[in-house]
Amino acid sequence: MRQRMRWWKVLGLAGLAGVAASGVVIARAERRRRAYTPEEIRDRLRDRHAEATAPADDAR
Repeated sequence: MRQRMRWWKVLGLAGLAGVAASGVVIARAERRRRAYTPEEIRDRLRDRHAEATAPADDAR
């Protein structure tokens, strides 16, 4: 019984570490996203729109 309790503790700690690591990744991505100026965002959106609406050369 004692060995089973130990596994649950290890599994719980591993889950907690996974949640903490996910939070770090999300926070880092959010900081990177907020670092853009509004002009940079507009330029990127215009570029993406131009790519999406450009006719494909391969279309048959």
